[in-house]
Amino acid sequence: MFIIIGLVFIVVYALIVFYIGWSGWTWIKPAVSRRFRLFYIITLVFLASSLFLSRIVAGSTILSVIGSYWLALFSLLIMLLPLVHLTVWLTKLTRLPRHAIQKWSGIVTLLLLVALLGYGSFNAFSPTVRSYDIHIDKKGTANGELHIVMASDMHFGYLSGKGHAQRMVEEINALKPDIVLLPGDIVDDDILPYKENGIGDILSEIEAPLGVFASLGNHDRFKGETEELVALIEESGIQVLYDETTQVGDWLTLVGRKDYSDTERAELDRLMEDIDRSGPVIMLEHQPVELGIAEEQGIDLMLSGHTHHGQIAPGNLITDRLFENDWGYLQKGSLHSIVSSGYGFWGPPIRIGSRAEIVSIHVRFSNSES
Repeated sequence: MFIIIGLVFIVVYALIVFYIGWSGWTWIKPAVSRRFRLFYIITLVFLASSLFLSRIVAGSTILSVIGSYWLALFSLLIMLLPLVHLTVWLTKLTRLPRHAIQKWSGIVTLLLLVALLGYGSFNAFSPTVRSYDIHIDKKGTANGELHIVMASDMHFGYLSGKGHAQRMVEEINALKPDIVLLPGDIVDDDILPYKENGIGDILSEIEAPLGVFASLGNHDRFKGETEELVALIEESGIQVLYDETTQVGDWLTLVGRKDYSDTERAELDRLMEDIDRSGPVIMLEHQPVELGIAEEQGIDLMLSGHTHHGQIAPGNLITDRLFENDWGYLQKGSLHSIVSSGYGFWGPPIRIGSRAEIVSIHVRFSNSES
């Protein structure tokens, strides 16, 4: 079954690449010699294969960067080209010269492509801070308030690297949080760039009096044992909750779950067996799933990521259909759900219709009003 799905994917991908290549050649053909065609074909095949090659040749920075930017071009072109071709076809109903239309359609496409890449790169590498204020009807800290800073989906790798990590730590520390929570996808399927870029040393500089805690996501996997990744992250002073619970300051319970895709993940009711539900309970759940179960089990605040808010529109329309809360804030009974669009990115290093973000959450408890 998987072989058939794989073959179908390859055929569809090859047809789309051919469509992109044919469109580009149609535009540049009048301006280049025929001998350029072979170079054009070889370049296109290399670009289309670069992402797959980067997975085969582990540790290749060049292939990873080329593959990621090719995926950005690919994503944008499959949206732009059909619109351009439709526009060109409609102009046939006018008296505009065909040669001029062909020329300017290519120029406009190229300009739009550059503009979207620039805009998308800005959204991906210039994170914003998104703030939420919530009330939990339980007793909390002595002053009845808690400031949480949350960052998810960093996908630290070859492009979301050292500089991106430094910006995140500086932004987090500037917010002066009481506690920092990282609900998954810390690395991007490979711990090699995480090690090579010294990301762990950078993350160790996060400052939070109550500590830094993380759960793992579906991309926190690599060719090795999960325990190695957990140990690597914990070297930075970050406590990883892997289907585990912990008490913070004898008044707050944190629950960190294995990713929803993990077949060995424990049921929430088992994790909550010995939890005192009279105190606040916050859960790190990478994928924003099973909100109803979380509410039933007495979770007060559920922090998630995973969706990237679609990352590139109209992907947000898909995530909106897949998840009850695909981005932002949702209250379901006594449960508060907050889903981040993520700090990093997966695949193409661009965001259109979404933006990289760090989440600042100000929690007030019932004793803040007494």
